[in-house]
Amino acid sequence: MTRWQARTRLHFGLLQIPQGNNSHWPGLDGETGLPLRQFGGVGLMIDDPAIVVRVQRSDTWQSQGPCAERALSFAQQFAKALPPDLASPFSIVVDQCPPEHTGLGVGTALGLSVSKAISLEIGLQLSSVELAQRIGRGERSAIGVHGFDCGGLIVEGGKLPGMCLSPRIAQHDFPTDWEVTLHTPSDSSTWFGQRERDAFRQLQKNSGPDSEEINRLCRLIVLGILPGIASGDLQTFGEAVYEYNSRVGEIFASVQGGRYSTPGITEKIASLRRSGIRCVGQSSWGPTIFAITAK
Repeated sequence: MTRWQARTRLHFGLLQIPQGNNSHWPGLDGETGLPLRQFGGVGLMIDDPAIVVRVQRSDTWQSQGPCAERALSFAQQFAKALPPDLASPFSIVVDQCPPEHTGLGVGTALGLSVSKAISLEIGLQLSSVELAQRIGRGERSAIGVHGFDCGGLIVEGGKLPGMCLSPRIAQHDFPTDWEVTLHTPSDSSTWFGQRERDAFRQLQKNSGPDSEEINRLCRLIVLGILPGIASGDLQTFGEAVYEYNSRVGEIFASVQGGRYSTPGITEKIASLRRSGIRCVGQSSWGPTIFAITAK
């Protein structure tokens, strides 16, 4: 039997939503500039809540525990990508798994965990990127894919059309004297499946990317978030994360009803800021709120 424990993730926000028919940025002197990359963004891997799975060969496919059916689906999908002599049935036990669709990247973490445990059980060493390609994860965000192997803060650069995954362009370990607290307001709503696809489809109808806003987001990453975490400067890091998360929220305001996805999230974040906590925000679509403070 092989056991695997994985982190979940916070997503501070996507860097760019593909919009309109634009394929390149304007270049200097009227020339065609760099190609537009899709999505990208920044996020943080967290140890708690974690996902814990156990797998072993079995005569029949079976699963038990929280998110058992989802885990079994990932296992069978991964097995289809294996050589026939290795793709025997497996028994999957999910010992620990938080609810899906809460902004913590549980689907990706669970799929990678099951696939990783199976690969180790049969003697294969595959990276998280290789695993993700086999189970179809990382279509938009690859934070959870890249962070699966290394943890910490992850920045991904966005992908070009035809690319399977956005590349990781920066990683930094999380300071040991900082801690993450999670909050979930009572008026939570979930964004996944068709509702999420419809939201992105609506956003992509816009005429084109807002280059000034993308410049601001890039500046917050390069001149705020990364130097803040590298130097252990929580004040700089926190203000940059809060502003980045807020600005990305404004991009999604037309589909989620405001900067954040519910009034309860809006009020909770405002309350945390009033209490003096600077590094707060909504993870992905929510409903999870994060707060990062000194221990």
